[in-house]
Amino acid sequence: MNKTAAPGPAPRPAPPLGRALCAMITPFTDSGGLDLDGAQRLAARLLAGGCDGLVLNGTTGESPTTTDAEKTALVRAVREATGEGVPVIAGVGSADTRHTVELALAAGRAGADAVLVVTPYYSTPPQEAVAAHFRTVADSCGLPVVLYDIPGRTGTRIEPDTMLRLAEHPRIVAVKDCSYDFLAAQKLLARTELAFYAGCDEHNLALYAVGGTGYVSTVANVAPRHMRAVLDAFDAGDTAGAARLQQEAAELVESVMSSGLPGTVTVKGLLNALGLPAGPVRPPLLPAAPETVAHLLAAHERLTADTPEAAEPAGRAPCRTVAG
Repeated sequence: MNKTAAPGPAPRPAPPLGRALCAMITPFTDSGGLDLDGAQRLAARLLAGGCDGLVLNGTTGESPTTTDAEKTALVRAVREATGEGVPVIAGVGSADTRHTVELALAAGRAGADAVLVVTPYYSTPPQEAVAAHFRTVADSCGLPVVLYDIPGRTGTRIEPDTMLRLAEHPRIVAVKDCSYDFLAAQKLLARTELAFYAGCDEHNLALYAVGGTGYVSTVANVAPRHMRAVLDAFDAGDTAGAARLQQEAAELVESVMSSGLPGTVTVKGLLNALGLPAGPVRPPLLPAAPETVAHLLAAHERLTADTPEAAEPAGRAPCRTVAG
């Protein structure tokens, strides 16, 4: 008896900000200044390697030690390199609501498509104050807002009830989730239309499999093609292949993110060893030790042996259109 083949998985709608986003490092010159040419070349390489968009001036981008002028210059330079149509999301987080609004307005003028806003840190504001902070930024800047929930860094979580209220704001559209509360993420996915991005690379596939939008990846700085392949395999219905690819990345993810060093330090050490734009880290961070870099290189080589990552393009990234 003839049987009709089962239909394949329904394609997901393409999110306006993309699925595969890289939390890009900020390249510096050997003397510690902002390396805008290196930033443009790195951005082009990441897009050629499969990143849909770039998140600038986040923690991985050393936002605590770059000036407001440097942040704006970086957004403008990367926007110039990517052309229109590639999502550029600017981190504008600070502990001061007024300063955050100023950074968001400057990012918009420089060409950012959206802003990433972290919970105010150090002052440990109560939840009503947290909500007021995000609403003020969303009301002021006119850009889509991605909430950044990373209580391990800020000391203050965006509680699920607060997230539910914030989801009602028309310009609060997404979350970078580093809460390590996978159950809460699933509940929020079921009750809101927020786009959820995994902010911890070990969660990329798990969050995607339960309805997440994608990831904002630090590891994508050094392995953009492989990190994207996880999502592509899942979308193609090859769940076993997606799981295998995620598992293969685990060694490099652990080496980059769980070595006792900030991801900025490990990624810059690896990028420098690969001859790619990075440069030094700024104090108080210190560079990775040679033995750490050697370990990172070995993990990277094992991951990319069969599917080498994209070489650095000679020119600028081509203009790409965002599906939406």
